[in-house]
Amino acid sequence: MSPSRRRTSPHADEEEAQDAPQRLDKWLVVARFARTRSLAQMLIEAGHVRLEGKRVTDGARKLKVGDVLTLALPQATKVVRVKAIAEKRGSYTVARELYEEIGGS
Repeated sequence: MSPSRRRTSPHADEEEAQDAPQRLDKWLVVARFARTRSLAQMLIEAGHVRLEGKRVTDGARKLKVGDVLTLALPQATKVVRVKAIAEKRGSYTVARELYEEIGGS
């Protein structure tokens, strides 16, 4: 059987998506820290997002599982660790599984 016709499990794409890096602006929307990607980009460009303690101004910056984000949101400052990557925005409970709060006010 040729490599292109190899059988894969039905969940292979989901497993690969969990390991693949994702754009920071998209993750902020999927994790429900911003309503739209445009608002996420504005938040990033304004300097309200730090990745591993360093200010990030590029929404295309790749984010991976285990990264720590500091978000200076209008209502509070949150420090979160990325637990998972998702392709689509889901419910609050699904979004909450994407990160772990480790600090903030």
